[in-house]
Amino acid sequence: MNRASAGFETIIAKALHRAPAGESALLAWPVACGSAVADRTRALSFSDGILRVEVGDGGWRRELASLAPRYVALINKYSATSVKRIEFVVKTQEGL
Repeated sequence: MNRASAGFETIIAKALHRAPAGESALLAWPVACGSAVADRTRALSFSDGILRVEVGDGGWRRELASLAPRYVALINKYSATSVKRIEFVVKTQEGL
């Protein structure tokens, strides 16, 4: 199983390294955080080493902020561009 996992990681890393520089970190977000978190968040933008990720509420922001160093390390493992930090922003309620 480790061999299959390593092969999958290699394929992902190669694909993300070929992505445009500004998109690589955005595309790496769901890979780094996993499907459960990716389903409840959205990578918004990447600029100056900062990946901005939208979350549903302050509770999610606090929870994910505690995991940010782990996510940064994983994103940098796959992405062609270096992420310095992740900024979690709470989704705004439109129409209020």
